[in-house]
Amino acid sequence: MMLAAALLMSALPAAADLPEGIEVRSHAGADGTEYQHLLVRPAEVKPGQKYPLVVFLHGAGERGSDPTVLAKHFFPAMLSEEYRERFPCYIIAPQCPKDGRWANRDWRDPENADGSMSAPMAAASDLVDAALEEFPIDTDRLYLTGLSMGGYGTWDWSVRKADFWAATAPICGGGNPDDAAALKDLPLWVVHGGADNVVPPRLSRDMVAATVAAGGAPIYIEYPDVGHDSWTPAYATPDGLIAWMFRQRKTR
Repeated sequence: MMLAAALLMSALPAAADLPEGIEVRSHAGADGTEYQHLLVRPAEVKPGQKYPLVVFLHGAGERGSDPTVLAKHFFPAMLSEEYRERFPCYIIAPQCPKDGRWANRDWRDPENADGSMSAPMAAASDLVDAALEEFPIDTDRLYLTGLSMGGYGTWDWSVRKADFWAATAPICGGGNPDDAAALKDLPLWVVHGGADNVVPPRLSRDMVAATVAAGGAPIYIEYPDVGHDSWTPAYATPDGLIAWMFRQRKTR
């Protein structure tokens, strides 16, 4: 499956309205769906050097078949001159189809899930495996982050493949606290807005509390007067989440 994904991952014509440095690509999922994704390479790829990979999962509002909409969040910070210089990396942002979800769970009651990996997440997982074959990526520095629906996806993927990631950062999402034992050794940076009326802050608080109870040590940042858009301050703080993430290396 990994080889097939690598062979089917292809570049599409560059979109004129995307910032410089972002490529639009497609990849085929095991379900037969053709998915789109954005790719960013380090500004300079030096021979013999390997680079971190950051996987970004978007929110529900960016679902569909136009991957250019994915660039409105996360990318403004990561493509800034400061971040490009400080944090050279590959970035992959897969797009979820219009009616899909990253995690097969109820957004208001994340404990209500059927236990299976969603088709879009399975396709994203195959895409990442293919990227590890195609690009000079440091497999000890694989990072995952996502917001809103992507925050749920980040929790879900973190639980399913806790040993795969060097660090993950779910933002304004939720998961099942019963799964938290899987996260006890995974570096986590969790963010939520205290005034979020779209995804209740208690969903992040519950996951953090359960992870701590299981022996983990997640970082939890709650912005008291911020609503659902807690990702903007989270990603835009130069010495916060992003700097922390790039300091993490897989040792387990």
